[in-house]
Amino acid sequence: MEEKRTYKTRKLRTEPTEEHLWEVVLLYQKVKFRTYSGLPFSYEIRKGRNGQYTKELWIDRREKSKSLAWSSVRLAFHNIREMGAVVDRPKSLGDIRGVTYIYGMFYRFGLIDVPDDVKEKMKG
Repeated sequence: MEEKRTYKTRKLRTEPTEEHLWEVVLLYQKVKFRTYSGLPFSYEIRKGRNGQYTKELWIDRREKSKSLAWSSVRLAFHNIREMGAVVDRPKSLGDIRGVTYIYGMFYRFGLIDVPDDVKEKMKG
């Protein structure tokens, strides 16, 4: 599985399309990420009655789950094209609901770089 993640993540970085992003998001379900402040989280994408993924990420933080709409992820994805090499904080990606989680995901996927002090917090 790790080999497949590596391949798909590399493909996303060389060909940054929404389709490739979705493939990577699917592959990283239940993997531990960290927010800007270092808080751990993971996510899951549930399937609907028709067996298709719902395009809604369920963020697992502590005892409650929060939903994160795919449209929010897409919006942040399109905003990174206008960013510099280092994205210094989550809000730089836009005023988007759940952006602190998206920031952690995009860093892990190699779509953005973060300041060195933030890298330390996100290492866990």
